[in-house]
Amino acid sequence: MPRILFVTGRFAEPALRQVVPALAEQLGIAYDIAVLPITVAALMHVEWVQRKLTVPEGIDRVILPGWCQGDLSILANQWHVPFERGPKDVFDLPEYLGRPNAEPPQLDDYSIEILAEINHASRLPLDELLRQADALRQSGANVIDLGCIPGDCWTSIGTATRQLVAAGHRVSVDSFVEQEVTDAVANGAELVLSCNSSNLAWAANVPAEFVVIPDSPPDAASLDANAAAMTAAGCKVRLDPILEPVGFGFATSLARYFDVRQRHPDAALMMGIGNVTELSEVDSAGVNFTLAAICEELRIGSVLTTQVINW
Repeated sequence: MPRILFVTGRFAEPALRQVVPALAEQLGIAYDIAVLPITVAALMHVEWVQRKLTVPEGIDRVILPGWCQGDLSILANQWHVPFERGPKDVFDLPEYLGRPNAEPPQLDDYSIEILAEINHASRLPLDELLRQADALRQSGANVIDLGCIPGDCWTSIGTATRQLVAAGHRVSVDSFVEQEVTDAVANGAELVLSCNSSNLAWAANVPAEFVVIPDSPPDAASLDANAAAMTAAGCKVRLDPILEPVGFGFATSLARYFDVRQRHPDAALMMGIGNVTELSEVDSAGVNFTLAAICEELRIGSVLTTQVINW
């Protein structure tokens, strides 16, 4: 049975240990894994590997990360074992080692729910509202958020919500108007944005989940107090410390999310990312990735976004 040594760094180690055992069993090979003292395996160079690597006895073949730079013959001459660069992506190892029909990794699992807001939803004809909701769902939205207009009362929000739910959509409502909220929830809306001390008196009686926010973004004490009041009333809540736009307290607001996660390690959190994605005149892919990475590490389970600006 051939014995292969797989070389990697600390970041890629979990993925390699996920892929190799089953692959080794299928191919009938033995294996060892060497984790070298480097964070990113792609930064390895042959001369550095030569100093850090130990090749156990009985190894027939050594596979390095595909990005490793330098002359591999240096390593082969030292240990008298063939060295080779593997694929640049660890999940391509099955194909690289002779399973051309290997199934690609499943990439349809995720942990962050996307709430897609339709701005000024009350101004849209019902057929256009349904069309936009369908398009957002096809683009990845999990929940359609009905953005209401402050100062107005959308008297037909119940009908709109009922039609959206009948079309298979999950619905949230973004309003502080009691009548809008109660009508939407009565017709199938499952989430309400938002709740603070201004509407606690009636919000606690609405049978839906609420996003709880502070009375003003820097006021962490009010966020905790509002959440405690809603929880004491038996309401399901998720907390949103409020993300501020770049140049208007963005970094400080990010720190609030870290702080809230430390103070509430098990709470459901939401981040409204539109204040950054919509108000930063730049292609949004990198911004979205960075914010998603922060949400993943802080276990922020939902984001609220919209797509109105042309970028």
